[in-house]
Amino acid sequence: MTTTTPSLRVTPEHAGEGSVFGRVLVGVDGTKASFEACRQAARLADPGAAIEAVAVVHLADAVYTGVHAPDVADRLRRDAEEALDEAVRILGERARKRFVNGYVTTALLHEIARADATVIALGSHGHHRATEILIGGPAGELLHTAPCAVLLARPPGRPGSFPCSIVAGIDGSLEAYAALEVARALANRFDSRLRIVAALRGKDVDLERVRVQAPMSEVIDARPVDALVAASEDADLLVVGSRGLHGLRALGSVSERIAHRAACSTLVVRSPGTDPQSS
Repeated sequence: MTTTTPSLRVTPEHAGEGSVFGRVLVGVDGTKASFEACRQAARLADPGAAIEAVAVVHLADAVYTGVHAPDVADRLRRDAEEALDEAVRILGERARKRFVNGYVTTALLHEIARADATVIALGSHGHHRATEILIGGPAGELLHTAPCAVLLARPPGRPGSFPCSIVAGIDGSLEAYAALEVARALANRFDSRLRIVAALRGKDVDLERVRVQAPMSEVIDARPVDALVAASEDADLLVVGSRGLHGLRALGSVSERIAHRAACSTLVVRSPGTDPQSS
């Protein structure tokens, strides 16, 4: 069962082709964290971008409540609709809402494909990375499987000026360079401070290419996760690239560990042509 308001078509003159924030999907579950994701998505979305708020509820779970199942299903549906109404209020008049019945991660992946989304925004519920892995939290799963960028939103220090400070991680790879370009574009658009960090103890760091790609980058003698998590303490947004790892390999990926440990919102950028299902 799926309901939606009319979709918003975006033409190239309204949103740049290939822009990370050209077609935005926001996962909404009625929590403060998901509404923070709405606020940040609305702020970062390109002018004229398509924005959809999606609430996913597995109504079949109501069956386990026995004779009260119809009432429980109705309540779940009402709660989801109320959350969507609040999400659209935050996102603004260009936003559309959509209710989907199904398993959360599977349904969101389907919605990403349907909308051809360039980014999905989710709220961080403060789960430890190990917990996400064990219980299969949507944020952890989508960091591994989403074919688009993933924004994991956390409350900024100064909400009115988000993003005041941006950190980009770079290691000389094409994936990191794609993330750096996104960070530069955002910094230019919002007149934000941009700090570019390269960690010397990265397994695949190419310092020569780092110096070509970002001559003004800070080179830190530390492991990438430690360096970028520390940098996130004084930032509103941390931007990193994804190598598109999947399965067991993804559990040890730098971008996945950073996203769960960072003190600020994290944008994981998947460069064009990167297959998240590769093994």
